Amino acid sequence: MLIKIILLLAFFSVMVIIGLICRNKTADVNGFVLGGRAVGPWLTAFAYGTSYFSAVVFVGYAGQFGWKYGIAATWAGIGNAVLGSFLAWVVLGRRTRIMTQHLDSATMPQFFEARFGSTNLKIAASIITFIFLIPYTASLYNGLSRLFGMAFNIDYSICVIVMAILTGIYVIAGGYMATAINDFIQGLIMLVGICAVIGAVLGSQGGFLAALDGLGRVTDETVSSTPGIFASFFGPDPVNLLGVVILTSLGTWGLPQMVQKFYAIKSEKSISTGTVVSTFFAFVVAGGCYFLGGFGRLFSDKIDIAANGFDSVNPTMLSGLPDLLIAIVVILVLSASMSTLSSLVLTSSSTLTLDLLKGRVVKDMDEKKQVTIMRELIVVFVAISVVIAIIQYRTNVTFIAQLMGVSWGAMAGAFLAPFLYGLYWKKASCAGVWCSFLFSTIVMLANMFVRSKFPVLLQSPINAGAFCMLAGLVIVPVISLFTPKPDKDVVESAFSCYQKKVLVPQREALGEDSETK
Repeated sequence: MLIKIILLLAFFSVMVIIGLICRNKTADVNGFVLGGRAVGPWLTAFAYGTSYFSAVVFVGYAGQFGWKYGIAATWAGIGNAVLGSFLAWVVLGRRTRIMTQHLDSATMPQFFEARFGSTNLKIAASIITFIFLIPYTASLYNGLSRLFGMAFNIDYSICVIVMAILTGIYVIAGGYMATAINDFIQGLIMLVGICAVIGAVLGSQGGFLAALDGLGRVTDETVSSTPGIFASFFGPDPVNLLGVVILTSLGTWGLPQMVQKFYAIKSEKSISTGTVVSTFFAFVVAGGCYFLGGFGRLFSDKIDIAANGFDSVNPTMLSGLPDLLIAIVVILVLSASMSTLSSLVLTSSSTLTLDLLKGRVVKDMDEKKQVTIMRELIVVFVAISVVIAIIQYRTNVTFIAQLMGVSWGAMAGAFLAPFLYGLYWKKASCAGVWCSFLFSTIVMLANMFVRSKFPVLLQSPINAGAFCMLAGLVIVPVISLFTPKPDKDVVESAFSCYQKKVLVPQREALGEDSETK
């Protein structure tokens, strides 16, 4: 217990100290929200990865999908690395950084306003962001309940409140730069922790081959009658597994808190380095989490899914580890959750301040006042999420994956296609963007309240969210082709940023006066 307490106190102290040190970098909006657009590759890559993966993945998704699909759940982690990290950086990184700076947009709603020439789009995007970030934020706390109960026997409400207060302190004090530095430290903890935990859990089962052999002997007639299905390449339900891969991987392309990381990239070199680092991080952390969860059925004699839900799978697997490893696991999940929480509250507060309050509710808002209001809204947003998390826990609504599925499905489904086409396609129209917004929010809200009316395949919020993302990629171009064309001046002004000539090293481009000798 002493080791656990010392590690926790050291962890919390470092986080708060970094926030206070970075306070002098938050004098204006650009510094508070984007770190002055001067964040290096390693900090950006780790900020992206740690915002991506939280207790939702480690406790909720890994446990649930590892139990359902066995070792095949690892495909979700591979998809997160390839599609959610590598391709996201390659396709979005450079263009996002260039156009958002050119349009002077610090948030995704501001981008929609400037790119499509519509203030109403900005307001709608702000409302969608704020509403659907709340269930996602509440789900972050939920993953901590069982781990803290196992390690410290501390009441869940206390865990939630302490985590929220400490996260709020360093975000309010140091803004994006403090968040990025803390994300880097938290990311290192996650990398080391997941490797240590996997080694310990597999070791308790006699090693990897013995654990895989044991998993191959597990049968569940309610899932599949095929022998060894949970140790197979694609598992018992490849169609629904594909839905998980799409939602958790492609979803990052349209989530404001993820895309905003590209706004702050410092240079071209940062994009190249960040792509590699972010992909490696995702392979280890996401791949490791789902891989670990795939062995959950080896502990079925200790797990009661009917009584305790899927969220109990991973904590039960870890309960027999030595105290030092349990302490590392607690710090790992805290790191994952606090990094994601800091990203969410910063995104929400900046969106409300810059996109809804500025110029409407508060007419005269200078830089200092904007930063002050953002700090105040961080407190409000953290408080709301804490209340929801505690109510959710007291009423035994503990299915993390459902909350995250609704949140990701609505936001990524609404924003992914408009943002992607906004960066690449001049013909994307306001009508196409509106249809994408409305379609995804209506579908996901309906899925939340009248789920039984949906087709069987789409009753899962995971599959419904994945469907919304893919549908948006079709809706935006089709509607754009049959509706009035966008304002030519607005479009050309936005895309002019890509035509600007810049100096690059000779190895990257031949000059016009180069001669063949």
